[in-house]
Amino acid sequence: MSNTRLVLAATVALGLASATAFAAPPASVLPTGENLQILVQTIRANRKALVAVNLALTPEQSAAFWPIYDRYQQELSAIGDRQIALIQDYTSHFSDLSNEKALQLVNDYLAADADRVKLRQTYLPEFAKVVPGRTVARFFQIENKMDAVIRYELAATIPVVEQTATAKSK
Repeated sequence: MSNTRLVLAATVALGLASATAFAAPPASVLPTGENLQILVQTIRANRKALVAVNLALTPEQSAAFWPIYDRYQQELSAIGDRQIALIQDYTSHFSDLSNEKALQLVNDYLAADADRVKLRQTYLPEFAKVVPGRTVARFFQIENKMDAVIRYELAATIPVVEQTATAKSK
């Protein structure tokens, strides 16, 4: 197993192990309050460390890359916070989810997802100005791999909407 895979697996497993422990009933997919803040901060810190280890930037590249990365992550975090709120909203309404609420949640999720893509497209040329194209590609690959692991873990803990014979409303 390559160093990148090993570091990725260890970092994400560490950050997500505590998230999975809280995922028993649908109403508690994510920890709440202070525990949630600690989990989110841990995952975000581990992301930066994983990127740093896997990009091996020169001192000059680092001086230019990390301020852009920090701005990018700050904006990305706001989108991530919206998605966490949507998951919490979904799990709190899971047992009495109306058709309207379900559509609202899907619409809000897709909007957040579109904002994430738009943000990445916005920052792509900024990263490309300070590091070579292959490094930019590697950076986005690392980001995508971390996101895939997180989505996988969430998918395993978030229950699928039940289809009922008598819908609450259209």
